[in-house]
Amino acid sequence: MDTELIYLYQAEWCPYCHNVRSKLTDLEIDYLTINVPRSKADRDELFQVSGQRGIPTLVHGDLIISDDDEAINVYLDEYTARENNEAAKQTETVGV
Repeated sequence: MDTELIYLYQAEWCPYCHNVRSKLTDLEIDYLTINVPRSKADRDELFQVSGQRGIPTLVHGDLIISDDDEAINVYLDEYTARENNEAAKQTETVGV
């Protein structure tokens, strides 16, 4: 099971970020939000992490998905499916 924390660089006023937060909540995925400044020019931390300044940006281990809520949501669906499959396999192995 994947134990790396998911980070979401976002802003409360951003509708695309809201879309990703809703998906994370619906899928019951734990994550940490990092609110970024309104001005792209002031998003230095985000630039250091991802090489760009657009939001939403999801960071999960070495994976970075920047400025694309649809791609992030596809990844989250795939991530959840993988996690569920691994959990099912562990249950079968244990014989529960």
